[in-house]
Amino acid sequence: MNPDTAVALVGFAFVMSLSPGPGNFLLLASGANHGFIRSLPLLLGISSGFLTMVFCVGVGLGQIMQQVPEVLIVLRLLCGAYVLWLAVRIARSRALGSADSQAMIPPVSFIQAALLQLLNPKAWAVALIVTVTYTTQEDYMRSLLLMIAIFALVNIPTISIWALSGAALRRTLATGNRIVWFNIAMALLLVGSMIPVLLGD
Repeated sequence: MNPDTAVALVGFAFVMSLSPGPGNFLLLASGANHGFIRSLPLLLGISSGFLTMVFCVGVGLGQIMQQVPEVLIVLRLLCGAYVLWLAVRIARSRALGSADSQAMIPPVSFIQAALLQLLNPKAWAVALIVTVTYTTQEDYMRSLLLMIAIFALVNIPTISIWALSGAALRRTLATGNRIVWFNIAMALLLVGSMIPVLLGD
């Protein structure tokens, strides 16, 4: 990978990682409810799920998905149902009248976070774009692994910003029922962020 391609990949990875989306809304909500440290499995699951997807696309799964478009339709339906389940989970994380209670739903796990990425058809599309754009036919596997490594180095610190932002809000949200309404708002944003994906071509 030449330096110009590497710089372009860093820029692309940064923008894609920082932009609002289901995973980042989950990180923001988790940081606010559970703090940064307890949100690390979610963070690593989101990143690992996407990078695993990039690798799978790179070794041939992308071609299969292009030849069998029905797979994307199934992914949309599964992802929509899964995101709705996660949204309900977030909304119910704290009950009205018990915003300061320690009894709350545990943070999203590593496996649950990775599954969100693997069911997300938009993430598959991005994985296909990244693989086609930033790999070379010469020594293909090496360029694929290098691209994944660079993306990981950018992605993990960048999406951490969302979890850290949520953690920074914890003190502000600790008053009254603010955390409850925050969670409801996050649940609605999570569902809303999936509407373009579910209605996409």
